[in-house]
Amino acid sequence: MKITAVEAIPFAIPYRKPLTFASGEVQVAEHVLVRVHTDDGVIGIAEAPPRPFTYGETQDGVVAVIRKIFAPQVIGLNLLQRETIHARLARTVGNPVAKAAIDMAVWDALGRTLDIQVTELLGGYTDRMRVSHMLGFDDPAAMVAEAEKMRDRHGINTFKVKVGRRPVELDVAVVRALRTALGESVELYIDGNRGWTASESAAAMKQMADLNLLFAEELCPADDVLGRRWLVSRIDIPFIADESVPTPADVTREVLGGSATAISIKTARTGFTGSQRVHHLAEGLGLEVVMGNQIDGQLGSMCSVVFGSAYRLTSRRAGELSNFLDMSDDLLTEPLEIRGGELTIRPGGGLGVDLDPDKLARYRQDI
Repeated sequence: MKITAVEAIPFAIPYRKPLTFASGEVQVAEHVLVRVHTDDGVIGIAEAPPRPFTYGETQDGVVAVIRKIFAPQVIGLNLLQRETIHARLARTVGNPVAKAAIDMAVWDALGRTLDIQVTELLGGYTDRMRVSHMLGFDDPAAMVAEAEKMRDRHGINTFKVKVGRRPVELDVAVVRALRTALGESVELYIDGNRGWTASESAAAMKQMADLNLLFAEELCPADDVLGRRWLVSRIDIPFIADESVPTPADVTREVLGGSATAISIKTARTGFTGSQRVHHLAEGLGLEVVMGNQIDGQLGSMCSVVFGSAYRLTSRRAGELSNFLDMSDDLLTEPLEIRGGELTIRPGGGLGVDLDPDKLARYRQDI
């Protein structure tokens, strides 16, 4: 079970519809496929979705740091030496997405070697998660139409609405239109991606007080320390920290400092090993947890559902698992399918998914 090679393969797949939000826009999935090879002939896989407007990583940067720094540090280690792998990767500052992809590919390789599902290795609580769909910026009618399509076609009844535009009334109108069109049975929550100030956020929340929102996420920057604490103290629903809590230390600081009352876990930035640490901390602190989405492809979305389904806490809420539906194609041999508003894990060892070599050849960018 020794690691013999680590590949970082850049690929690009266009989105049918760009996802636009307060901190950026994604039109093409310029991601990196990571493959971990072992001396047993096993290959573990994972997907790294760089987000320069959030973590500073680019596709070229992820490829370079894996090939030049991370691969030499883990080659020769055993798949069971996950703590050693984690410690060696941690010696390099930043690069969360690159580190996470290596970690998840190692877990996938281990599961394939043992012929055990990764979700069972992690916790094995259930085999599925309810799905939440993210709605990017658009006019109210278009966002309502997209939500209705997702509900009618896929059975999705939870929606995360991107907000953070100015004036705040633009987004208030969208959320109100969604609530009016979809009714009270649908779960709605908002994500500002740090787009508003604390006072703008408070004003928007006051205007939406009658809309029965589930959560509010990253409405204003965590760096505005006093303003964020003031805002969180004023609202009466859980306030999710997402991009402001990429590590357990960040979770501790934000929650104990009064700047968040819930958190988002994204396997794309913390892998399985780091996500375990964040999950256990959140459980100990009594926090609400949502499985977030980094606009992942199908491989990344499967990683999210594999982790989320492993624990009672993470499977309690709908996970953000559906934005791969906006991609024009993908790399898996068997595409993921959302049925009845749920996404289930696949049978077989590891993540339970395999790559289509023809599609990889079509979309990779390094040959």
